[in-house]
Amino acid sequence: MNLTGNTILITGGTSGIGRALAEAFHALGNKVIISGRRQVLLDEITAAHPGMSGLQLDLDDPDEIEVFAVRIRREFPGLNVLMNNAGVFKVEDLTCDNIDISLARQTIQTNILSVLQLTAGLLPLLRAQPRSTVLATSSGLAFVPRAAYPSYCGSKAFIHAWLQALRFQLRDTSVEVLELAPPYVQTELGGPEQASDPRAMPLAEYIAEVMALLANPNPPRGEILVKRVEGLRWAEKNGTHEKTFAALNAI
Repeated sequence: MNLTGNTILITGGTSGIGRALAEAFHALGNKVIISGRRQVLLDEITAAHPGMSGLQLDLDDPDEIEVFAVRIRREFPGLNVLMNNAGVFKVEDLTCDNIDISLARQTIQTNILSVLQLTAGLLPLLRAQPRSTVLATSSGLAFVPRAAYPSYCGSKAFIHAWLQALRFQLRDTSVEVLELAPPYVQTELGGPEQASDPRAMPLAEYIAEVMALLANPNPPRGEILVKRVEGLRWAEKNGTHEKTFAALNAI
């Protein structure tokens, strides 16, 4: 994708990878719109980055997503990049007698259904642009799961397959379809301790590598893979899946 001259919407743009991408693209002169649940954070981030827009959005509410898509089409008719980045990452205990599937429902709504709904709501606008991009964040855990996060890993495997199908269906249109599959990165997705975990990839380092990869006009298979995630992505192909799974779940 082009790194400049875009109007970009980033969901989950108030923290972690989403915020870092928003700041990186804003620094390059793009028109950036971030969405998130917390208005205080949206106000704080946009005040620090004049020209950036922040719109409140609860991805757990399908009606709100529908209204939001209408608003985006009306207020930002030049939108040409959609980055579905928001995600839920929660531990689930499937060994107890009273399994709480509300966690799975929330994960599926945020990580899958909201992505499908928002993309569907904005695709007509994106297809009308001379060149546009749909990107969704999956995970290295789509390929080798952490057993404590079954719904999260399953949702990211779904996103990987869905993006592949979407890419094929849109192959003769102006819409490029990309998958961002992060490794373990220093964000607060899994809690405050993750942001300083030395085993995780520093966020600034991750974003720098991602931006360089996004500049590639034809990323292989439409996948944005930093070096650190390749061990997970290719574990099955390389015959190391069982070993990698065992190491990952020994943590």
